[in-house]
Amino acid sequence: MLSLDSITMHQLIEMGLNKDAADVMIKAGQVPMMKKYNSVSPLDPELPVLDQATMRRLIQSVMNQKQFDFFEDNMDQDVGFTLEGKCRVRCNCYMQRGTYACVMRIVPLKIRTLQDLGLPDVLREITKHKLGLILVTGPTGSGKTTTLGALIDIINQERECHIVTVEDPLEIVHPDKKGYVSQREIHIDTKDFQPALRAVLREAPDVILIGEMRDQTTMNVALQAGETGHLVFSTVHTASAYETMDRVINMFPPHEREYMCKRMAGSLRAIVSQKLVPRADGEGRVAALEILICTPTASKKIEDGEFADLYQLMNEGEYWGMQTMNQSLLRYVKAGIITEQVAMLNAGIASELKMMLRR
Repeated sequence: MLSLDSITMHQLIEMGLNKDAADVMIKAGQVPMMKKYNSVSPLDPELPVLDQATMRRLIQSVMNQKQFDFFEDNMDQDVGFTLEGKCRVRCNCYMQRGTYACVMRIVPLKIRTLQDLGLPDVLREITKHKLGLILVTGPTGSGKTTTLGALIDIINQERECHIVTVEDPLEIVHPDKKGYVSQREIHIDTKDFQPALRAVLREAPDVILIGEMRDQTTMNVALQAGETGHLVFSTVHTASAYETMDRVINMFPPHEREYMCKRMAGSLRAIVSQKLVPRADGEGRVAALEILICTPTASKKIEDGEFADLYQLMNEGEYWGMQTMNQSLLRYVKAGIITEQVAMLNAGIASELKMMLRR
């Protein structure tokens, strides 16, 4: 049994990795916990309850002095690091009830392919664009990073190009393949998002990955890059194509929204909204996807601000590789991969899916 004096952050992460945990969670006054398939349970029943001094030592072990000073001043801090040959870790350290706490997301070193993830072939097709904006959306923990990693890896393998990523923190590490990759981590390779985004267009990129659409500035840089001959990938914490468009346009003041609709119509290439839903056999989760491909008709709807009409286009757009969340869930139910109950809990429009299941 590990003692408070001997326990290390790397040991805790390795335990989580060996148990296929998505996250390892630690805080003062509690035993280390893990999150697996959206359920929280003890990492190991033999581990001791962590105290404040041990938590401070563990958090300091994954930060340099500058990062720890920032954490002490601001009371939360993101850190990324690698367990050599094992995994990458995205770590958020924070304070709760006056004590130290930390959640560590475990990211496998092996970049999973679209085939590994069971994702549709149309996602490979959207990587062939040479310019424009592609958004991968969904709630926290829905697999956006993994999907983006697979898409960037396809480009890295197939195109002689410069890929620049701006992330906080860096999660999936992309080695140079056919492409040349520059990965910039906030607080490590640049002071903040804003200077990194201002500089990115001067770094001769062909493909740009922006970790998250945070505000007007981020959105403007992404659109400008897409309009000037770059392919841009990013994420938004929204559950559907309609919500994504609504969120993006409402970042801007009312007098700018009509203009922003026109810019989005010209730049947007696809929106992929996803959820991870539990399998019927209990062996993990599968990604259910809503996919909007920006056909001329879809772009016109976006230009006119008629976002509600996008759902019907996706419903009828199978030829273009489009699908609604309900159509994705229905296919999994028919294949016996998920249960009807799980499908209903994750439905895009519950009343519609209920009718689809009855038919």
